[in-house]
Amino acid sequence: MQRMDQPDRIHLRDYVVSTEIGAFQTERGQPQRLRFNIEVDLRVHVSGVDDEVDRILSYDILTGAVATVLGDRRYDLLETVAEKIAAQVLAHPRAAEVRVTVEKLDRVPGALGVSITRRQARVEVQDVSAPIRVIFHGREIALPQGAVALVPDAPGLPLPQGGNPHEIALLALDQAAWALAGRLGLTVADSRTELDWARAEGRAVVWAPARMARDVPRLAAAPQALAIWLADKLEASRLDWALPEDQPLPELPALFHVTTGRI
Repeated sequence: MQRMDQPDRIHLRDYVVSTEIGAFQTERGQPQRLRFNIEVDLRVHVSGVDDEVDRILSYDILTGAVATVLGDRRYDLLETVAEKIAAQVLAHPRAAEVRVTVEKLDRVPGALGVSITRRQARVEVQDVSAPIRVIFHGREIALPQGAVALVPDAPGLPLPQGGNPHEIALLALDQAAWALAGRLGLTVADSRTELDWARAEGRAVVWAPARMARDVPRLAAAPQALAIWLADKLEASRLDWALPEDQPLPELPALFHVTTGRI
């Protein structure tokens, strides 16, 4: 039995991805398999999280770190890949220490690779209650500094017949979120964990609402309603509306700031 003075850990084991990597000319233009093993010591114990996904370090953070690093550029060294993955994981406020092993599976009959251990400099849990702004993105704007959650406008495409209209509308907004994030060069966040990470890091992200809003009773799949709901859930410092000057504003709770032009 694990003592309570020992850290709780989560892990990703034997995660295999094909990518192009390597310093030798024979490795260029030839994808090869990499195997990843990642183990993370948590800052706080998982007891008492009440089975709520947003109160733990999601395993998606580990697979997402691999995807983000490999999608950034081509690498010559496994050591560089391991360092960047460790930095991605330690950016999460619930991670204290990470061990990353990256192995090439196609260079020799066995496996060759590197293992590193990195620890977050600060041992206290970061406060994720720092200010965050929610912006309904109905027009192009200059993004403000600090943590921002952009809520995309509806894409205005015809919805397919059949199925659940509410869920289909939310999935259309997810598609709009990915399109907006690609245009602005931002990351998509679809969970409270990722939004809290953006808040702690002071980053701008685009919110894809389907995962969080799908099962919320009486919450309309309209982007304006979702923006109000998200601002309330995050206890946002501001809720801004980037709308054309001639477009009427929705009815807003009094506590939220309203603006229509550049923010």
